[in-house]
Amino acid sequence: MARAGLTTERVVAAAADLADAVGFEHVTVAALARGFGVKDASLYAHVRNVSALREQVAILAGLDLADRIAQALAGRAGRDALVAFADAYRAFALAHPGRYAATQQQELDPSVYATHPRLRSNLTCTYALLQGYGLAEPELTDAGRLLRSTFHGFVSIELAGGFRHRREAGASWEQAVQALHIALVNWPGQPPGRTHDAGSAT
Repeated sequence: MARAGLTTERVVAAAADLADAVGFEHVTVAALARGFGVKDASLYAHVRNVSALREQVAILAGLDLADRIAQALAGRAGRDALVAFADAYRAFALAHPGRYAATQQQELDPSVYATHPRLRSNLTCTYALLQGYGLAEPELTDAGRLLRSTFHGFVSIELAGGFRHRREAGASWEQAVQALHIALVNWPGQPPGRTHDAGSAT
């Protein structure tokens, strides 16, 4: 019988908190059960196994990140949109390192996206942002990969304590985002003037 007071939502939320505290890779049913002060069996009424538990954490985190980015982008375009997207991404990663790791490490079954279509909104927002710079395929994919590589690479190094120079990491982040803006405005092979709107939002 399920332990009174335990729900699937509460279990998944606690697992997400645990991921932030000890690392996503250390989230297990046993560790979560210890936090609730119950036996492992009490949680199996809510999650099938550790893989299912980690998938639910990834879904929770992915939806949270998607909502934050969508809210940050509302009403913005060009450089302002890029800065808002980037800052929302970094803020989430720094505030919730375990949740962020879940969005990067946990591969979700395609059926999950049908159940939770908002999980794709980051991709939709990215494409809309880049289309504002006048990009079309295949440049959209190339530019999207550049943004993801830059954002993920920077925050991963920052979370690992890899930026030990006395210059504050936030200042370097601002410069990196500005460099991305310049790169998008001057994307290789694009005709001059095609990013007038994006380029003017400086």
